[in-house]
Amino acid sequence: QVQLVESGGGLVQAVGSLRLSCAASTRTFSRYAMAWFRQAPGKEREFVSAITWRAGETYYQDSVKGRFTISRDNAKNTVSLQMNNLKPEDTAVYYCAAGGRTLTTIRGYDYWGQGTQVTVAS
Repeated sequence: QVQLVESGGGLVQAVGSLRLSCAASTRTFSRYAMAWFRQAPGKEREFVSAITWRAGETYYQDSVKGRFTISRDNAKNTVSLQMNNLKPEDTAVYYCAAGGRTLTTIRGYDYWGQGTQVTVAS
């Protein structure tokens, strides 16, 4: 069982920045691909970014490319999402996920955090 706890959400003005972090309670953290998904009010949960467990290859939704950066620290069992130049449409609950049978789909991940709210004011 893997427990994931997100932190770092909050309220920010447009073009501002936030850094989300996710701490994982597992000794096998380095074996999992990690990802961030988000869910805006009235919308389905969607893929944001993922990072593989070995080579650290990264993947992004087109709308966040160039603005968001995912990283991981296998020694600390953490994954982070640096979000720059935030837009009101980035407002959502952001979820950390571990797994990675498929990198960009919800069903590819077995473990989920409870989410952290990100609100971007215009």
